[in-house]
Order: sequence, then structure tokens, then C-alpha cells
Amino acid sequence: MKKSKFLFGFVFLLVGCSGVKDSAQSVVSPVIDSSATSEGIDTSTSNPAIQGNLVITPQFETASRFSEGLAAVGVGGQWGFIDKSGKMVINPQFDSVYGFSEGLAAVDVGGRQSGFIDRSGKMVINPQFDFAYSFSEGLAAVQVGDQMGFIDKSGKMVITPQFDSAQPFSDGLSVVQVGGQSGFIDKSGKMVITPQFDFAYSFRGGFAAVQVGGQSGFIDKSGKMVITPQFGDAYSFSGGLAAVVVGGRFGFIDKSGKMVITPQFVDAFSFSEGLAAVRVRVGDRIGFIDRSGNMVITPQFESIYPFSEGLAAVLVGDKWGYISK
Repeated sequence: MKKSKFLFGFVFLLVGCSGVKDSAQSVVSPVIDSSATSEGIDTSTSNPAIQGNLVITPQFETASRFSEGLAAVGVGGQWGFIDKSGKMVINPQFDSVYGFSEGLAAVDVGGRQSGFIDRSGKMVINPQFDFAYSFSEGLAAVQVGDQMGFIDKSGKMVITPQFDSAQPFSDGLSVVQVGGQSGFIDKSGKMVITPQFDFAYSFRGGFAAVQVGGQSGFIDKSGKMVITPQFGDAYSFSGGLAAVVVGGRFGFIDKSGKMVITPQFVDAFSFSEGLAAVRVRVGDRIGFIDRSGNMVITPQFESIYPFSEGLAAVLVGDKWGYISK
């Protein structure tokens, strides 16, 4: 069965890494519910609050984060890439894409086969995989049949497909699933933290969020539990803070496990470039807070992607554009 681009792309996005599957970057559960609405808020481009922040006018059917100076956008049901001026530099022609990472981007073409292009749009690794992430730390996770392994930039398989799922490498390790449990491998393919978790996010800053028995905590790279499982959910650290769920609300902890932003949001992204996207109440629009928990960009967007390279993709009405901080 082909892996869900929506789930896995979103998970990688959430932990703050670049190169996530852009077609998968729809703002989805468990964080931002793009179907929510809020009465009395003007989301048209004539709204002065929104218009003042916009640096690329809303015009795309879908959009994603900037990575290595380019962002994937959807036009006419196909994906291409724009630069920071909003100019289309790789024409829409792909069924779905990952953002650029290490000079290459994973793309899906006819038959939903995944290959890799360079920044000119040239296919440099032919479409041959059932699914592929973009490169991270020199390797890319790819799916062949029902199993996932890793290739190098020549397209050579260097870790044999053997995992039910696999995430891009981060901090030298990759989250893999075997028999319904999550563990971690190193770049040789060796299992260094035995599969034992119900779910796990990638390592960021030496810690990884894991779920055990319905509760989430954090381990270090030795596999030792350093923050006891106690949260309804938890996501990887970014900028020294991690989003956690307590009593159905999102707040943020530091690496000591101390709550530094009180749980108060119904939805939240991890911090990226000093800001985190949040929704205060069900039905509200989305805004951005700083590391003190202050709302610094008023809630006004229906869906968003976190800031990356100084810009954030936002949905205004039925079109995507980009704001600055």
C-alpha cells in the first residue's frame, strides 16, 4: 500500500525540517483544521491587515514553504516552483512535489512514480519509486512496493527497503516503523533504538517526541526517556521549544520539561524562525505568536504554513499567497 503523502509530509513539516512533500502540506490534523471558519472576518485581499503583510499576492490554488529559495505552488492541478519574487521558475508539470533540499526535489509524474529534479527542473534521478522524500543528510527515503529504504544522490539504494515506513534523517537518525512500532536507525541502516514506541517524531536538537501507552514524552539519542510521558501529544523541539497537549489544549515546554507558554490553543504549529502559528478557539482564524506567547500577527488566515526563509504561505479566500513577518 502506498504511504500517505498527507500524513508523512505533514509530520516532517511539523518538526521543522525543510524538504517536506509540498502537495502533502495541506494544513491537516492534528494541527490546523483548514475547514474551520470564523464569522465577521474579511479574508479578501482588500482587508488592510492582510494586504499590508502580503509580499506575493494570493493567486495559487495550493502552495508550500520556501526551501533553498524556491517554493512549490499549484496551478491548474499541477505543481511548479516560484522564486521569492513570485516568478514561476519551474513550470507546473508535476502531480505532487517535495520542496528542494540539498539541491534536489522529489517529484511525482505520470503514474504517480517519484523521481528527483534539480533546480533547473531537469530530472536527474528517473521516476521509479512508489513514494520518495527529498534528500536529508545525503540520503532520501524511498518506497519500493510496501517497504521503504534509502538512496544516495546517484540513485543507488544504500539501505535496502525493509521498513513499513521511514522518515528523512535528522540529527543523524531516521524514525522507522517495524511491526507497528517506531524505532530509530543510523545511516548504515543499523537499528540503534529498538522499535518500542507507538509513534515517534524525528530528532531535533538531540530530543525526539515519542508516544507510549497513549502519552507522549521525549527521549535522547541513547533512547533514554528524559521527559516523562505525560502529554496528550507532543511534537519535536524547534528553537528550544516543543508544542505539547495538556487537557486538549496546546502549550509549549522547554527542554527541561517546564511549561513556558500555558496550554491555551486549540491548534498550534512548532516554532519556525521565532514564530509559531496558533488558533485560539475552534472556528477562529490562524495567527502567529512569539516565544513569549504574545500574538504578533493577528489571527486572520484560514490556513498557513510556518515561516521559512522569511516568508509564510497563507490562504486568503480561496487562493494562496505569502506574507513577511
